[in-house]
Amino acid sequence: MALIAPSLLSANFLNLQADCTMLNQSQADWYHLDVMDGSFVPNISFGPMLIDFFRKATSKVCDVHLMIEKPENYAEAFKKAGADILTVHYEACTHLHRNIQQIKGLQMQAGVALNPHTPVSILKDILQDIDLVCLMSVNPGFGGQSFISHTLNKIKALRKMIDEQSLNVKIEIDGGVTLDNAKSIIDAGADVLVAGNTVFKSANPIDTIAALKSI
Repeated sequence: MALIAPSLLSANFLNLQADCTMLNQSQADWYHLDVMDGSFVPNISFGPMLIDFFRKATSKVCDVHLMIEKPENYAEAFKKAGADILTVHYEACTHLHRNIQQIKGLQMQAGVALNPHTPVSILKDILQDIDLVCLMSVNPGFGGQSFISHTLNKIKALRKMIDEQSLNVKIEIDGGVTLDNAKSIIDAGADVLVAGNTVFKSANPIDTIAALKSI
């Protein structure tokens, strides 16, 4: 059974407390929190201050996805804000192993995200050091995009790499996840589904989360 991580980027920012209450009452497993700097990706979202509020609003895992340049400059701030998992982009890290060591040293789980064009084979020498791989199934920066179908092949290849080494690394899929494609994503080997618009734009988000959880 996959973990469900609704992306707060799609929440109602005029009424975040209501959306947090809804998530807390739902079967959602994690809060997925997208941090964008307007440089690494063409959008700006929020930073540690808002994550600190989310942390106070829930006992669920706070899964923080950094779509930013120089993430090493901010890791301590996100730890202080309450991140449980801190994911950095392969494409943004010149010294990725050092980034992972820093995150682990701050007592957070460490994740690595890959953009759609980046092959999973690039993780061969870091996979044993991390807890999660976030495969972007849309181009990062904006919600509401369609799932890139080639991601299914990447999931299968990554699943094989993880299983061959008997590693405990979760595969997270971020972008374009819907009730229609969730089963194929899980069947390919995914462990965590990030869902933004699918949850928050639905008529009944709690029911939608339950439906994703039952797949």
